[in-house]
Amino acid sequence: MSIRLHHIQKHFGRSQALSPIDLDVESGELIGLLGPSGSGKTTLLRIIAGLETPDDNPATQLLFGERDVTRVHVRDRRIGFVFQHYALFRHMSVFDNVAFGLTVLPRRERPSSGEIRTRVLRLLEMVQLSHLAQRFPAQLSGGQQQRVSLARALALRPEVLLLDEPFGALDAKVRQELRRWLRHLHDELGFTSVFVTHDQEEALELSDRVVVMSNGRIEQIDTPEALYRAPANRFVFEFLGDVNHLEGQVHNGLLTCGDARLRVTLPDGRHELLLRPHEATLADTPDERANLPAVVTAVVPVGAEVRVELSADWMSEPWLVAVRHQDAERLNLARGARVYARPLTWHHYPETAGQARHSERRAQTVST
Repeated sequence: MSIRLHHIQKHFGRSQALSPIDLDVESGELIGLLGPSGSGKTTLLRIIAGLETPDDNPATQLLFGERDVTRVHVRDRRIGFVFQHYALFRHMSVFDNVAFGLTVLPRRERPSSGEIRTRVLRLLEMVQLSHLAQRFPAQLSGGQQQRVSLARALALRPEVLLLDEPFGALDAKVRQELRRWLRHLHDELGFTSVFVTHDQEEALELSDRVVVMSNGRIEQIDTPEALYRAPANRFVFEFLGDVNHLEGQVHNGLLTCGDARLRVTLPDGRHELLLRPHEATLADTPDERANLPAVVTAVVPVGAEVRVELSADWMSEPWLVAVRHQDAERLNLARGARVYARPLTWHHYPETAGQARHSERRAQTVST
């Protein structure tokens, strides 16, 4: 079931929660709405669900497939909704929680008791909880409760599944396990799904495409790989992971900031460069391109890499550089060691009047 949103906007009093938004979700897609608090992602999800109504405008339209649901009540939209805090009935067993939505359907739509039992047991098997069917929510872990919540949403065979921060109340390890499990379940069943998160890793890992939002607007819609490799603007770049900043004055192709020097291809004037931790390396001497002296303040092995925190007078805030274990050993990296940062790639987002957020992207790659 595809979803088409055209000119969806929302005000709460004088505050604009959503600027006019257009968004197409293809049938069977898993779409992540990503953004900081107040970006409008939950409001947009609730409008799709029918829990909020968009501003009245002749151009506004919300389609599920070919069906216009713009003014259709939430109970008639055939959507499944999974909340962050499970919302399970504490006095009901796991089986009864999953079956609840089926048992309260109007008589003409309600499956037989045998069909309900078959459907519920099948769902519990799919979410790997069939052995806990008679337990109560208080007897389950947080991850198990969220699986029950998802099974309950799927019991009605919704055309669209919506999830609002579905793993937000879980610890990191359980979140990671459930993300993989949800992705597998989605691929198996092929339902159309939209979920809200403020967790960049979660959005990039789960989604077919990610919708990055800020201040009620869509900043970029793209696949996780394209989003990370080619951010449309500075907001998207800075929101998706750690960023190092280097700001200084450029004259004759040389950027200077205190003791720092870096050869660049930029016009004269003041500029700021951005680079991610993996877009720099460390050395024990400067070279003809870069003289960026720094002191190591922390060394943290993380999986296949070592994350090194640097400080220096020319930095507005500490840098984070990711290096290989063998490079860390070769340089004898330890707290207090003096090193030189060498950018491999940097990104520049020139800002003109009226374009502080939507600016042209430019990146410079240097040889290693």
